[in-house]
Amino acid sequence: MLATRIRRRKASALATAAVLAVLAAPAVAATPATATETASTAATTAADYDPAYYEDAAGKTGDSLKDALHTIISDQTKLSYSAVWEALKVTDQDPADSGNVILLYSGISRSKSLNGGDVGDWNREHVWAKSHGDFGTSTGPGTDLHHLRPEDVQVNSIRGNKDFDNGGGSFTNSGGSLTDSNSFEPRDAVKGDVARMILYMAVRYEGTDGWPDLEPNDSVTNGSNPYHGRLPVLKQWHQEDPPSAFEQNRNNVIYDSYQHNRNPFIDHPEWVEAIW
Repeated sequence: MLATRIRRRKASALATAAVLAVLAAPAVAATPATATETASTAATTAADYDPAYYEDAAGKTGDSLKDALHTIISDQTKLSYSAVWEALKVTDQDPADSGNVILLYSGISRSKSLNGGDVGDWNREHVWAKSHGDFGTSTGPGTDLHHLRPEDVQVNSIRGNKDFDNGGGSFTNSGGSLTDSNSFEPRDAVKGDVARMILYMAVRYEGTDGWPDLEPNDSVTNGSNPYHGRLPVLKQWHQEDPPSAFEQNRNNVIYDSYQHNRNPFIDHPEWVEAIW
């Protein structure tokens, strides 16, 4: 068992290095990351992981597939909330500037050193809003890197705990994201990323380990209930914005260096339709 895991991590580590080589580019000033992400999408390659990781999910669909994936990805190392700061500086590093991270909703490339709570800083955004299930920032879903991303402090506040849907108006540092009174629409370049993070959370946290049973639904008024909407829109975004090289590399880094589990919907986009 140990030998198998070592082989998997060696294979995944080599693949991660290859993806990083593809993403490497000369350092540039802090700018919106749209061009970088477009290039990364074009550079997307085949699977960068050992397919044996998912062997127990082979041939399954629906609830059987969801249950199998839950068992697979629940084997993970958990981080403290303070450790998330340093991890995000690695998982979300700007491929064009190693001193910066890319902010999820705004697309801005900002210095890694500007993490904090003041205007102009970036902080830790819970894509699955932590109030949806009331899990807070305790070790578990509140510290899971697969849905934690860097974001501008004010943009994070504007998103708040809103469900995801199409529509709304722009705001400062929006990067193309939109919001209205009860929903938030991410910029086009990361709509699929958001969808796959939400669906990962719905598979990883099934109410079996002391945390709420998280599920997607078709509502934008979920409040503190352990649900996140809207599922039909998330599925649409998943189809329209397939995994980019940046997203694939992030999945590999989390697996190799931090949690040692993966987001299956980045590796197998077809499983979204197979389950939902």
